[in-house]
Amino acid sequence: MLLLVLFAVQHTVMARPWFKRRWASVVPAPAERAAFVLCASLLLALLFWLWRPVRGTVWSLSGPGAGVLLAVYAAGWAVTVSSTFLISHVDLFGLRQAYLHARGVRYRPPPFTERGLYRRIRHPLLAGFVVAFWSAPTMTIGHLLFAATATGYILVGIALEERDLKLSLGQAYTSYQARVPALIPRPSGRAQRSTEGEREKTI
Repeated sequence: MLLLVLFAVQHTVMARPWFKRRWASVVPAPAERAAFVLCASLLLALLFWLWRPVRGTVWSLSGPGAGVLLAVYAAGWAVTVSSTFLISHVDLFGLRQAYLHARGVRYRPPPFTERGLYRRIRHPLLAGFVVAFWSAPTMTIGHLLFAATATGYILVGIALEERDLKLSLGQAYTSYQARVPALIPRPSGRAQRSTEGEREKTI
């Protein structure tokens, strides 16, 4: 729990605008995102290194059931990885910020867009993580502890992130939030009706 909480606190605190403003007095703004990624990676490596199995099995499937869960597990990771290609990798890891600074070009965040999976759910990357965490043919107590804690953190993280996004993007994100669900996609018919209703409100 301590390892998971350490990672969650780092991820949550360093992503907040108030921390970024104070952090700017220690780390130059063009290196802020790269420093965040480095700290997160180091804590993730620490978690991998010190994690120890917790004895006990909650469930264990074999045969077709295990095959189905493995397929869902693979699909979860596919959603997570594919969703990263819909955003700027170089910006996500802080490389674009440093490159533009080195060239003397002012940095501007990528524009807010809706593409691919982001048209169906607001957080496909995190949804893929949740699916992968829970799709275990053999669920140990340790795995259950990790999956439950990580899912709880993801839900809290979404609430905090979306609060910041509404402050920075304003009506554009508020409208997106009203039309598109966070983690579970709506059936196509409902999604279409929601989009048409939002357009009618705009008109």
